[in-house]
Amino acid sequence: MPSPVELLLRFVACINEANAAGLAALMTEDHCFTDATGGVTEGREKMTGGWKSYFLMVPNYHIEIESTMEQGDAAAGFGSASGAYHGEPEKSWRFPAAFRLVARDGLVAEWRVFADIEPMLQSMGMHRFPVA
Repeated sequence: MPSPVELLLRFVACINEANAAGLAALMTEDHCFTDATGGVTEGREKMTGGWKSYFLMVPNYHIEIESTMEQGDAAAGFGSASGAYHGEPEKSWRFPAAFRLVARDGLVAEWRVFADIEPMLQSMGMHRFPVA
């Protein structure tokens, strides 16, 4: 079974490859995602659809992990996130970000993003994140 840090790095690799199927294979059925605004999405099926939509909106989304730490069943990664709205270079952004993962039975039970997403929102012409 992978350590939480190994799982975090695998999860990030799937994100960087825009691999929604790979992400789904790493999530628990009751997976919980918390975005940078505190919005929560629950369930592997719903999150897989969410990742597919996000990869269409930001096809070059990329996470760079510079350092990690692990405690018990949790891991954290620290680095940056970058991308461009609809892949348009003039709508690109990059900001510091942190990510927290909670592992259960070798899968990702929780994924949480910590970042100031203002540069991303500005690239999309928004002033606040849309609520579903």
